[in-house]
Amino acid sequence: MMDPEFHRIRRLPPYVFEQVNSLKAKARARGEDIIDFGMGNPDLPTPKHIVDKLVETVSDPRSHRYSVSRGIPGLRRAQAAYYQRRFGVDLDPDREVIATLGSKEGLANLAQAITAPGDTILVPNPSYPIHPYGFIIAGAAIRSLPPVREGEDFMGVLERATRHSVPMPTAIVLNYPSNPTAEVVDLDFYGPIVDFCRAKGIYILSDLAYSEIYFDPDSPPPSILQVPGAKDIAVEFTSMSKTYSMPGWRMGFAVGNPKLIQALSRMKSYLDYGAFTPIQVAATAALNGPQDCVEEARQIYKSRRDVLIPGLLDAGWKVPSPPATMFAWAPIPDAFAHLGSLEFSKRLLTEAKVAVAPGLGFGEYGDTHVRIALVENEHRIRQAVRNIKRFLATAEPSRPQGSEPLKKVVA
Repeated sequence: MMDPEFHRIRRLPPYVFEQVNSLKAKARARGEDIIDFGMGNPDLPTPKHIVDKLVETVSDPRSHRYSVSRGIPGLRRAQAAYYQRRFGVDLDPDREVIATLGSKEGLANLAQAITAPGDTILVPNPSYPIHPYGFIIAGAAIRSLPPVREGEDFMGVLERATRHSVPMPTAIVLNYPSNPTAEVVDLDFYGPIVDFCRAKGIYILSDLAYSEIYFDPDSPPPSILQVPGAKDIAVEFTSMSKTYSMPGWRMGFAVGNPKLIQALSRMKSYLDYGAFTPIQVAATAALNGPQDCVEEARQIYKSRRDVLIPGLLDAGWKVPSPPATMFAWAPIPDAFAHLGSLEFSKRLLTEAKVAVAPGLGFGEYGDTHVRIALVENEHRIRQAVRNIKRFLATAEPSRPQGSEPLKKVVA
């Protein structure tokens, strides 16, 4: 009898978020009003000039044919121009820029391109799931980089992980501003990492998807490619999803080291014909056009943050104010800490009618937190805060799983 489990599938654990999503779907089927902070799915409309360009282009039947896997030349030039004006980084659109079907696809396919079974990859934990699992699917062994302990810096964590890795790591994944933790770094943070990885022959994959969602106008997040010599070993991923509220369009980029870009290009040439041409043309218009829409989105997320964080504090839940991204990384309140993030998320959903993402879904070191996405309007955020305040004031923190109220919801 054939084994029903395939090799690569066996390496993927059950999707933690699915448990909360299943409860959410059942609650909504019963007519319950669930305020959904779970998925980082931008709710703002795509700016009109970008949509207009899509409509204009799609009206031309010639745009309906196969496109270019690497991205149309105009789009790659537009991304290179963005890097020049935003970071002061020069990129060759032909050798150092490639368009991807969202940054997630680019990360996963680059993992396939550069990984041999048994290679070691360094990935922060907690981390966005594609960062470790893109490499796990490719056959790699993951060495997790845990959160930096008090009195230690990231270089200490990196040096220790590398010293005890056999074989020497092939690559390290970095993600700042971070999903899920919202942590930000300055350019000085990257310099020693680039020097260390160049000396050790370790590639750096930087995920900069939240480069434009930041709240201190004097401290925009830097690119690792600003560090001298970084392009020798580093490639960086960006996305249109958050910057221009284009999540469903699936448009992203990888830029940087020509060898890595060529490896990704070769892999993609076997797998896809690129994004639909009108989407690429509209993305070009987004990058080259007016940027006031980016600032408007940034201010909306900031306003939502400034409603959520004080509201939760008033409710008795102290959550750090995120300096960037569209997420708050919330430590589970002390009275509920013993539940872990998955059970606490279930309790919030069933008793407060608020959906959040359990931190366990981002790695075992995330199990003390939940992630709250700023994807509901301010009115809904205030409603959620009221529900959470009532929950924290009346819930039984030690109630065992399987007691009557929870059983009714799960059944």
